[in-house]
Formats: sequence, C-alpha cells, structure tokens
Amino acid sequence: MTEPRTRLVPALVYAALSTAVVSSLGMLLVPTISREMDVSVATAQWMLTINLLVGAITTPVMGRLGDGPHKKRLLLWALSIILIGSIVAAVAPNFTVFLIGRALQGLTYGIVAVTITLARRYVPADKVRFSISSLSVTVSTGLGIGYPLTGIIAELFDFRFAFWFAALFVVTAMIVVFRTVPAGPDEQASRARFDYAGAGLLGLGLGALLLGVSEGPNWGWSSPWLIATFVFATAVVAAWIRAELRAPHPLINLRVLRNGDVLLANSTGMGLGAAMYIGISISSLVAQAPVSTGYGIALPVFWAGFVMLPLSMGSFTANRLVRRLSRRIGLPTLLPIGAGLVLAAGMLLWFAHAELWEILLGMLVIGLGMGTSNAAMPALIARSVAIEELGSSVSFNQVLRTVGCSFGTAVSGAVLAANIAPDLHPTDAGIIATLAISAVLCAAVFLSLLIHTLTTNSRRPVTDSLTDARVG
Repeated sequence: MTEPRTRLVPALVYAALSTAVVSSLGMLLVPTISREMDVSVATAQWMLTINLLVGAITTPVMGRLGDGPHKKRLLLWALSIILIGSIVAAVAPNFTVFLIGRALQGLTYGIVAVTITLARRYVPADKVRFSISSLSVTVSTGLGIGYPLTGIIAELFDFRFAFWFAALFVVTAMIVVFRTVPAGPDEQASRARFDYAGAGLLGLGLGALLLGVSEGPNWGWSSPWLIATFVFATAVVAAWIRAELRAPHPLINLRVLRNGDVLLANSTGMGLGAAMYIGISISSLVAQAPVSTGYGIALPVFWAGFVMLPLSMGSFTANRLVRRLSRRIGLPTLLPIGAGLVLAAGMLLWFAHAELWEILLGMLVIGLGMGTSNAAMPALIARSVAIEELGSSVSFNQVLRTVGCSFGTAVSGAVLAANIAPDLHPTDAGIIATLAISAVLCAAVFLSLLIHTLTTNSRRPVTDSLTDARVG
C-alpha cells in the first residue's frame, strides 16, 4: 500500500493540471476565436464568461460531493465531462456550439477541491499539508506551461488543435486517476443527504452575480438590466445564507467560515484573485498590442504565450520555499508575504511595462506571490475545519477566487472600454489606469493582512505559533 500512496500526490497534481491546461485556452485565444468564428471581440469574450459562470456554480457542488464516499468516481466523471466539452469545442461548427463546449469545460474549476479532499483522506498525516499546498498552486504553475503550449499550437496549426490537445491531456489524466487513486467507496466519509436547495440557490445567486459583473461593461454600469441583475443576485444569496444556516447538512457550513483563519484565506483569495487577473490580462494585451499604440510589444501569438512562463516558474519556486519557510514562519504570516510580492509586481507593472523584460519580471514576481499565498490558504483552511468539511470549505475558497477574477475582468474591461483609441486599441492612459487599480487593490490586501498578522501575533503565545508553523 505504500507505493500507491507514494504515487498518489503526483497523480493528483497531474489531474489538477487539467484545470490549468483548459484555463490557458481562454484569454490568449479570444482574438483568434473572434476572427475564426466571425464574431466581435466582445462576443468572443463569452468563451471566458460562460466558463467562469459554470465553474462558479459547479465548484461548491463538487466540493461537497468530494466530502462524500465516492471521491474517485466524482473525479472521473468530472474529467469525462471536461473531455466531452473539449471535443465539442474542437469540432464546433459555430460559436453557439463552441460555447456549449466551453460551458462543459467549466467543471475544471472544481477539480482542485476534489484532489485536495483525496489528499487529505489518503496521504500520510505528516505529508498532508505539503500535499495540499502543492495542489493549490498547480493552477498558477500550470498556466505558465499551458499558455506557451496554446500559443505554439494556435500559431502552427489552429485553435481547434489546441482543444484537441486539451482533450488528449484529459484522457491521460483519467488514466492516471483510474490507476492510482484508491477505489471507493470511502467508508470514513460523510453520507449526509445532499443539500439540493442550497446548491440551487448558490448556483443561481453566483450565476446572476458573475453575469452582471462580466456584462457590466457591455450593458452599462447604470443600466436597469444590470441593477436588476445585482438586486436579484443579492436577494438569492441572502436566501441561500438563511437556508444554509437552517439546514442540518448544508452545502457549505457558514459557521466554519467565521473561523479567523478561514475568513482570512477567503478574503485574501478574492482580493488577490482580482489583482492577479488584472495584471495577467493587461500583460497579455500589452505583449500582443502593436508598437503604434505607444505601449505594445507586438509579439505574435506564438511568443505571446511565453510571457506567462515566468508565472509558472515563480509559482513552482514559491511552493518549494513555502515548505521550508513554514517550519519557522506561521501560515498566517505567509499570506502578507505573498501579498507583498504581488504588490511589488503590481507597482512594477504600473510604472514599467514598455519593455518585454519588465513584463517578464512582473510575471515572475506575481508567480512568487500567488504561489506563496495559494500554498498557505488551503493549508490554513485544512487546519481549521473537520475533514468532512474540507472539500466544501476549500471549494468555496476557490469560488471566491473565481469571483475575484471576474471582478478583475469587469474592472479592467470597463476602464479599457472608456479609453479606446481610434484604432480600437486601448490608450496608454487606459493601460496605466488599469494597472494602477491593480496595484492599489494589492496594497489594500497587503496592508489588511499585515495589520491582522501584527495584531494577532502580539496576542498569541509563542508556543501556539511554533505548533502551527509546521507544514509537511
């Protein structure tokens, strides 16, 4: 039994990489999809929107189901649906069918939460926290690999080959999971009745919220439709909170979320998610924009994907460093360190983004910061919740990261839409303003975390800090 357990974490990491591979098919290919399927760029953006919408709705459901006895079956079914979505997108004759494929691919957002519950259940106790940290940074690490591959494939062949590559990767992930993950059912897992009402209300509320955030730049921020959407989303989320507090076996135990560590991780995930997405999206835009804009580097799609490679390198390096640092530094302290690095990258990109090396350095530092934060967040949650609540708690953290990314998309889209030059490219002033918002958001998150850490450490016994400082 030792050998399968030894191979389990690499197998789960490989499965979680499917999230990064599928995610890399989004932002970089929007201009290509717009051209190849004869739709506007604004319409092509729905390939991102629909993916985020489905991901936000299905992630908490997969997290709760992951707490149940059929973890392996759930993971294989999710990968199967993602495979179908990849194939549908690859052969789509029109944009409508293509969107159906992208919607099915949205299940990738729940993969990481399921792999974390599997690690918590089957990995030896002394390796659990390090395994969870490794899994949590897989997405940001994999993006730096997925983007270059997508750029190369799209440039040498066409966008359909990129989706066929994703399908092939998912097939290999399914084989690895089938051969490595222990077969169910898990006799120690909770067998409580599934909260269908909670799942429906949360999905409807999040779907309405993200729809409004994503379409705000197109509808207009003061339009009646947008206001009605936000009012509806608020009412549904309020009804969901009330239902969850009354349910005997809720989809997400909101009382657990009041725990200081869990609240800290969730707030950080949402704030840094928004800031990171702004930085990445603007860097990708600057890399591909023509030189005539005054800020563009004019990289072809073949090379534009490599701009994200330092992000992967930084995230991977940070995960290794966290394992060493966490033996001396408490997990809550690692969050402001990560946020501080993201802030440094945000300031750099704000004031210096005209040269390729500046963009690459910014991506590297963002990778270091997000890798540090993403490694600490699930470990903080894991030490604060019972094993039967881990999947739903981690998945809700992932949902908040997705919401943060969506807010980042909406903010950057609104600012850029208000600063369009005659050649239909954003102006330099729009680029600078968007990067400034990202830097300010990073500063707010960093200062909040720093104040929390200083006030907490001043009240906390030294022995407690040393006890919590051990990961892996």
